[in-house]
Amino acid sequence: MTHSVESRFVAIISGALLAVVAPLFTLFLALSSQQAAKSLNEQIEILVSANAQALSKPLWELDIESVRRISGTLVAERGVRAVKVTDTLGKLDITDSNPQIDGNDLEQISRQIFFQSADGPRNVGRLTVQYVRIGWFAALNQMEMAFISIFIIAILTVFGAAIVGNRIMIIKPLMRLTAAIEATRRLGSRHHVDWRSGDEMGRLAKSFNEMQIQLDREERELKRAHQLMKETYNLTPAMLFSLDADDTISAVSDYWLLATGHRREDVLGRPFRTLVAPADRDRYTRRKGGGIAAGTASDVTIGFVCADGRIMDALIAETQLVSAAVDLPASLSVMTDVTELKQSELRNHHQAISDYLTGLLNRQGFEAALDTRIAEADIAGSEVACLFIDLDRFKAINDNLGHAAGDSVLRQFVQRLRPLIGEGASASRLGGDEFAILVTGKAVKERAATLCDQVVDLFDLPFQAEGQHVRLSASMGLAFYPLHADSAAELLQKSDMAMYERKREGKNGAQVYDPAILDRTRERAEIESDIEAALASHWFEAHFQQIVEIETGRIIGFEALMRMRHPRKGLLPPAAVIGVAEETGSIGQIGEQIFEDAIANLARVSRLPGLGDTYVAVNFSPLQFDGHLATYLAGVLNRYDIRPSRLVVEITEAVLMHDNPEIRRILDSIHQLGCRIAIDDFGTGYSSLSYMSRFPVDIVKIDQSFIRSLDGSRKEVAEKSRMLVEGISAISHKMKCAVIAEGVETEDQRNFLREIGVDCAQGYLYAKPLGIADLMTTLSRSNDEPKSMAG
Repeated sequence: MTHSVESRFVAIISGALLAVVAPLFTLFLALSSQQAAKSLNEQIEILVSANAQALSKPLWELDIESVRRISGTLVAERGVRAVKVTDTLGKLDITDSNPQIDGNDLEQISRQIFFQSADGPRNVGRLTVQYVRIGWFAALNQMEMAFISIFIIAILTVFGAAIVGNRIMIIKPLMRLTAAIEATRRLGSRHHVDWRSGDEMGRLAKSFNEMQIQLDREERELKRAHQLMKETYNLTPAMLFSLDADDTISAVSDYWLLATGHRREDVLGRPFRTLVAPADRDRYTRRKGGGIAAGTASDVTIGFVCADGRIMDALIAETQLVSAAVDLPASLSVMTDVTELKQSELRNHHQAISDYLTGLLNRQGFEAALDTRIAEADIAGSEVACLFIDLDRFKAINDNLGHAAGDSVLRQFVQRLRPLIGEGASASRLGGDEFAILVTGKAVKERAATLCDQVVDLFDLPFQAEGQHVRLSASMGLAFYPLHADSAAELLQKSDMAMYERKREGKNGAQVYDPAILDRTRERAEIESDIEAALASHWFEAHFQQIVEIETGRIIGFEALMRMRHPRKGLLPPAAVIGVAEETGSIGQIGEQIFEDAIANLARVSRLPGLGDTYVAVNFSPLQFDGHLATYLAGVLNRYDIRPSRLVVEITEAVLMHDNPEIRRILDSIHQLGCRIAIDDFGTGYSSLSYMSRFPVDIVKIDQSFIRSLDGSRKEVAEKSRMLVEGISAISHKMKCAVIAEGVETEDQRNFLREIGVDCAQGYLYAKPLGIADLMTTLSRSNDEPKSMAG
C-alpha cells in the first residue's frame, strides 16, 4: 500500500511539475536564447561592417600589416571563431582564428570590401567572419543563472515537503487503518485505529472506530439471534425441516428426528422425495406445479416413511423463504402427524354417509354412490337401475307400537335384504321407511326385475314388533339410466315417481317408470299449486246436495260437497283435488274452509220457509280428528247460531278401523255436543258391524256403488246388491241408526229403497249439488217441490 499510494502521489507531483513548470522553464530559456542570439548577430553585423570599411584602404594599398592588425583585433571579439580576408586580385589571403572557441555549431557572415576611389567605389576584397551560435544556457547571464538556481531549489523543496507531508498526514494513518482492517480480518475481532486529528483523516478514523463498534454490537446481536433461532428450531415441539432449491434436506429439528426416528447425519443432503411413500411421490413433486411466490405457503398431505418403516400420514405446510439464496434454505416446512386425524376423518366420513340404524348408506352416501356409478356407466356404456322402496303401513307401527318397535322392524327388513344385495349393487336408507337399491353391471334390467320379486317375497313372513306379529308390504319404483334419466338426481326422482304411482295403484309391488307417470305427476303438482292458491284466496265452496225423505219427499238436510272454483279453469273435479290434498296434508285446511262455508250456507237456507230444521252433513278427513275438534265445531256453530243437532259429522270407515281410543274419545265429545255422526260410504272398506256398537253412530250411508247395481244388466249382481242393501238397512235399523242411500238416479231405485224401508236418499234423481246462489234460487222458486218428490 505504501508503494502504491506514495508512488502515485510522487507521480502526480512530478506530472504536475512536468506539465506546468517544465514548459514555463523551457519557454524562458527559449526566449532568453533568442534574445541573446539576436543581440550577438547585431553586434557581429556591426563589427563586420566597421572592419570591412577599415580594411578597404589597407587592401587597396596592400598594406598587409594593417590587414593583419585589423583581423587580429576582430578575432579577439567575444564569440568570433575565425576571420578571413581576401582581395580581388588573389594576392592576399589572411586567416586568423581563436583556438579557445570550439569549432562546432558555427555560423559565418561575409561582406565585400569596397574602396572609395576617385573613380568611384571599387571592390577590393571580401571579409568573412565565423562565430559561435548562441546556446540556451550560453545566452544567460549571471543574474539569470542565479534566478534559475533559486527557482529549481524552491521547486525541489516544495516537492520534498509534499512527500514528507503526505507520508506523515496520509500514509501513516492509512497504514494504521490498514493494520486494523487486516487484524479484524485475520483475528476475527474488531480492532480500532489509534489516530486522532481534526482533519479528514481524523474523522475517517473516528468513523471507522464507530463502525467497528456498531458492527461488533450487531454481530453479537446476530449471534444471539442465531442461537435463539437454533434453540427455537430444535426445541419447538413441532417437526420442522428446511429444504434447498432442489428439495434436498438442509436442516431438521430435534423434534423431527425424535418423531420420525431418523438420524440427522442420515437425512441431511438427502432428497426429501425419497422419504415420501411411493404412492404420494408424484403428488408431492407436483405441489409446486403452479409456481409458489416467495413468502407464500402451501400444504400437502402425504405418506411419510419413518426410520422403522411405518407410514405416517403427514400434513406438510411449506413456506417459501423470501431471502432464499444459493447457500440458504429455500423453504421452511412444518410436518404434522395427522394419522389419527385421517383415521378419524375416515370414521366420520363413514358415519356421515351411513345410516346409524341399519348400517346402510344414508341419502348423502347414496347420492355420492349414484354419481360414481353413473360416471362408471358412462365410461363402460352400461346401464344403472335405481329401485326405490317404500314400506306400506309402516307409519301404523310407529303410531301404535312406538318408534322403538318401528326401528326393530326396519333392522329386520334390512337383515332380510342384505343377502339379496350382490356384486354390482348397493343399498341405502334414504330416510324413514324409504330405501333405494342401485344395480349396475351386466343384464341390469333382468337382475333388477328379479330383485323386485325377491323384495316382494321378503314380506311373506311377518315381522316381530313388541312381541306381536306385524305384516307389511312394499311399494317399489324402478327407473333406468340412461333410458329414463340423464342425471343422478333425475334417476332418483323418476324411481320415486314410479314408487308413488305403484302406491296409488294398490301398493305391494313394483312399477317401472313410464313417461305417462311424469304427466300425471305434473298434473298433481299443478293441482297442488292450485290448492295452495285456493286456500289463500278462498276458492273452495261448499255445494249442497239435497237429502230427501223417501216416503214424503221432504228435504230434511243437505250434504256439503267440496268444490274448488278456479278463476281460470272453473270448477275442478273434486276427486283429484281431494286425493292430492290428502297426500299433502292440506285436506285439514280445506275441510275447515268447507265446514265454515257449509254452516254459513245452512244459516242462509234456514231463512227459507220450511227449511228451518234441515241439517248439513259435512265429511271430515281422518287428519282433522284432533283433541280440539269438538271445541272448534261448537265455536263455528255458535257463531252462526246453528243448533249442534243440525250438524252431521260424516266419517269413513278408515277413521274407525284401528279402534283408536283417541278417535273414540273425540267422537264421544262430538256426540255429547249434540251433533250426529254418520258412517259414509258404508260397505266399501273394512266394513264391520261392530263399529255401530263401539262408536256413537247415528246414520249409515250406503255407498252409491251398491245402489247403481240394483238395476244393472247383470241380474246376479243386482240380486246380491239388493240383498246387501236390504241387509244393511235392516241391521242399521236394529242398531237404531237411520239409513241414507247415496247415488239414487232412477225411479226403480227409489221404489226398491222405499220397499225395503230405507229412510232417506240423495242423488241426481232429486237434485244435483248446487252452489249456494243457485240453491237459494231453486228453493225459492218451488217451496212445494219436496212434496212432489214423494212420488
